[in-house]
Amino acid sequence: MASSPPDYTLLGQQLEALLDSRDWLANSAQTCAFIMEAIPELNWAGFYLQRRDRVLTLGPFQGKPACNPIPFDKGVCGAAARTHQTQRIEDVHAIADHIACDAASRSELVVPIVTGGRLWGVLDLDSPRRGRFDATDQAGIEALVSVFMARTDLD
Repeated sequence: MASSPPDYTLLGQQLEALLDSRDWLANSAQTCAFIMEAIPELNWAGFYLQRRDRVLTLGPFQGKPACNPIPFDKGVCGAAARTHQTQRIEDVHAIADHIACDAASRSELVVPIVTGGRLWGVLDLDSPRRGRFDATDQAGIEALVSVFMARTDLD
């Protein structure tokens, strides 16, 4: 039996209350922990940050150890960084250049975080269930990223 979808409006309000600091490190750590606890069927939630040209560096996360670094020309995170567009992948094993950090991951949702026209990083969510993320999840997670951005100094 499938679980009911998350109430993203309520989750947004809860995340807004949780992020009581403007510090990017504290807020990114809190955001991944919150998402990992609040969203069912995830096996990884975390941030990759742009610290070098066209390369993502691992930031705060929840889950198994992760791949690092990720160039913009590789994988789902690289595609989100390169295009500045959310990537929602039903089956990561169907993606030729997918970077398999955890063989149990089957689907992925990656939301780019762009401020002032510049990529700050991406929020990456993985699930062991194929097709875990739908359009409602995408809109909901994008809304949570908007809360994170509004409550955080990303300079």
